[in-house]
Amino acid sequence: MSSASVNGITVGYDDEGGGAPLLLVHGHPFDRSMWAPQVAAFAGPSRRVIAPDLRGYGASSVVPGVTPLSVFAEDLAALLDHLGIDGAVIGGLSMGGQIVMEFFRLFPERVRGLLLADTFPAAETEAGKAARGAMADRLLREGMTGYADEVLAKMVAPANVEALPEVAAHVRRMMTGAPAEGAAAALRGRALRPDYTELLTRVAVPALVVVGRDDEYTPVSDAEAMHALLPDSELVVIEGAAHMPNLERPEEFDRALGAFLDRVQPVTAVQPLP
Repeated sequence: MSSASVNGITVGYDDEGGGAPLLLVHGHPFDRSMWAPQVAAFAGPSRRVIAPDLRGYGASSVVPGVTPLSVFAEDLAALLDHLGIDGAVIGGLSMGGQIVMEFFRLFPERVRGLLLADTFPAAETEAGKAARGAMADRLLREGMTGYADEVLAKMVAPANVEALPEVAAHVRRMMTGAPAEGAAAALRGRALRPDYTELLTRVAVPALVVVGRDDEYTPVSDAEAMHALLPDSELVVIEGAAHMPNLERPEEFDRALGAFLDRVQPVTAVQPLP
């Protein structure tokens, strides 16, 4: 892990490989380790994979209060500046996908392609705002463990909780390890997000929309709607996965992402030295 002082905070991040950059943004309440299979699969001589911890999570600074999606996006832009990267393919899952949409709203010239996994573009409803505020209060009051136990079988398909115990344990470990103050600040900020629906119709770069077939949080219908909005997009539904297809079915997820990257940022094979 590396760390950098950017935008007034310390950001912990993984930065592996070289060449065409891919920035991966984790969801709530996870950390950069959710992208470990993708870092391992794609980082190499021709591809550089950057997976940061968002502020409030993992090894990054915890800032209590309210963290709007715009602040997360500005942190990512500052990290790219620190790394000397002008533009990248940028992908995110769930809240990470909404941060990616916000990044595109603020910095469209820096986006070479979009990966939107298990996410949706709509603004929060009034009921949703109240629910996120109540959950933020609960996390500050009780901590993360009870919440993690309640939602594990929605994050990971129930069958996979049994069949893939290491994956389930990893997801639970990320959730219980998330700082409650950081998670609560993200919930409050996420409740204030704008509607990205119209923005998606103006995305001029290729996009990949991925969703787990059994995702209850962001069902396939949400992914189909985003696919219809995006001018140049592909939709991939991952069978046998819920909200975390990159961990539940990494081979299928990586196959889809790899084909997308080959189209958006084709790389020349590295020739061995004579």
